[in-house]
Amino acid sequence: MLWVKAFHIVFIASWFAGLFYLPRIFVNLAMVPPESVAERERLLLMARKLMRFTHLLAVPALVLGLWLWLGYGIGLGSGNGWMHAKLLVVVLILAYHHICARLLGRFERNENRRGHVWYRWFNEAPVVMMVIAVLLVVLKPF
Repeated sequence: MLWVKAFHIVFIASWFAGLFYLPRIFVNLAMVPPESVAERERLLLMARKLMRFTHLLAVPALVLGLWLWLGYGIGLGSGNGWMHAKLLVVVLILAYHHICARLLGRFERNENRRGHVWYRWFNEAPVVMMVIAVLLVVLKPF
């Protein structure tokens, strides 16, 4: 079980690294002047590659988490309300990941309607979700 848990943590950290950095690329894309085509294309290429890599990291993170939960029974049974809250956070993280993919699509189609300040705030969401998830897992408050 410790191997599964260790690799789960590694893949979660790696997945979050992508979720932390992708919106920073969006900040830069939102600031690119219209005449700067080469800069826009370079940032889009970076964002596409990072999104693909982030998708690949999410899969083992989720599979290993399910293995810990259903295979080893972590969080099952009474007195494990923290797991329900953590699963809600996981759903929110997946939604955030999906929103990032949709935002990238808008940038690719040149349909972005948001400014760089909005993306700076958007970039804070995965930090908050990660802190909540870690606190729930470590403290098991309910």
